Amino acid sequence: MIKKKETITLAMLIALLPPLWAVLAPYLGIKVGAVSLICASLYVLSGNQLKEAVPLSIGLIFGDIWSVIALNIIAISPWDSNITTFLTLAILGGIAVIISSFFPQKVSCASWLCGWAIGLTVLSFISSSNYIQYAFQIALAMLSGIWYVGVILDIIHKRINTFSKK
Repeated sequence: MIKKKETITLAMLIALLPPLWAVLAPYLGIKVGAVSLICASLYVLSGNQLKEAVPLSIGLIFGDIWSVIALNIIAISPWDSNITTFLTLAILGGIAVIISSFFPQKVSCASWLCGWAIGLTVLSFISSSNYIQYAFQIALAMLSGIWYVGVILDIIHKRINTFSKK
C-alpha cells in the first residue's frame, strides 16, 4: 500500500509541477523550457540525491558553454565542415571527460556531456548572433530541471509521503 501511495503522490506532483513550468517559462523569456524535463531526468537517474544537484548543475552549465564554443569553432573553421565537426566534437569531448575526471565530486561528466548535447541540438537551429541569448535560456531551463522539477519536487514528494505515514 505504501508504494501505491508514493506512486500516486509522485504522479500528482509530476502532473502539476512540470506543466506549471511549461506554462510559466515563456513568460520568463525562456523559449526552451522543455529542456528542464530532460535535465530533471538526470537528477532522477542520480538517485534523487540532493548532494548530486550541484555537480549535475555545474556539468550542465559547462556543457552549455561547450556547445557555444563548439559551434563557434565549427563556424569559423576554414576546413571541410565534416572534418571540423568531427575534430571539434572529438577534442572537446575528450577535454570534457579529462577535466571532469579531476573533479568528480564537483562536476558530473555525464551532465556535462548531456548539457553539451542539449546545447548543440538547440543552438544548431539558431542564428549564431543569438547563441549567447539562447545559451542563457538553456542554462536557466537546465537549472530549473535540476532544482525545480528535480530537487523541489522530490522534497515535496518525500514530505507528503512522510506526513501521510503518520
